Amino acid sequence: MSRGRTKRMPGFNLVSLMDIFTILVFFLLVNSADTQDLPSTEQVKLPESISEKKPEDTAVVMVTETEVLVQNKVVAARADVEASKAIYVPEIRDELLLIGQRAVGITSKAKSAKKEVTIMGDRAIPFKLLKKIMSSCTAAGYETINLAVIQKASQFKKESS
Repeated sequence: MSRGRTKRMPGFNLVSLMDIFTILVFFLLVNSADTQDLPSTEQVKLPESISEKKPEDTAVVMVTETEVLVQNKVVAARADVEASKAIYVPEIRDELLLIGQRAVGITSKAKSAKKEVTIMGDRAIPFKLLKKIMSSCTAAGYETINLAVIQKASQFKKESS
């Protein structure tokens, strides 16, 4: 005894589904560009730290057992750097100056904000060598020097587990 009314099948609402996928895409985009991938090498065993700060995109100076690299380009032999009596290493400074000149910045403030360098060195690196490399970075105008470490669980997280 239906009086001419036909039952409609309920439709599928795509609006809420599109909202969920849009939020998911934005979340993934924001979190995917959050960290810098430092070059990995088996020659360098980084020290461990409980640092919570994520690495940023900076120039990278890597010290291996035999050589010193800037942005994966060999600039000096490690033995020559250690034997040198100079305060800083001119080859490292010159390469960092070139990288600094190639940095794109609209204003001088934007260029100075990019003056950061990350040093990747073995945990057994002598402090004298590290000091020469850090002096080379400051001679090239890099004011912020970061040391790359492997992040381990903090003490608080270990105690609460």
